[in-house]
Amino acid sequence: MFTHDDVPLEVGGVQVPAGTIEPSETPDAAVVREVLEETGVMARVVASLGVERYDVWPSKPEVHERHFFQLEPLDDSRDEQWSAGECDPSDGGSAQRWTCQWIDLEQAHVLCAGFGARLGEISPQDANSVDFRGPEGE
Repeated sequence: MFTHDDVPLEVGGVQVPAGTIEPSETPDAAVVREVLEETGVMARVVASLGVERYDVWPSKPEVHERHFFQLEPLDDSRDEQWSAGECDPSDGGSAQRWTCQWIDLEQAHVLCAGFGARLGEISPQDANSVDFRGPEGE
């Protein structure tokens, strides 16, 4: 999960990597790409957790279709907390920096804007057998 360095928590919330699926891209390829771009973590898809629609009103008059995945990092050498960001955000905005960190699955209720909507699809057995430490995407 991550929090924005220059955006108050009450505005940016606690987030996970997410983004737009490119025209020739599958949702599972997009989540792997977005996680790498936004956190520097290389990951693989363990399971698709489903799709949800999320109304972002009043922030924007939009309804997002979100694809949720359980991921596994391919390299667990990351520190407990690290800095990441985007120099050239796809929305054309200014560069953004955030602080990433691993949290226990049991603490994922803190995720904002419906980003934890499908965590209940991860069975306790799956959570124990796979070192799931956080990233899910859109």
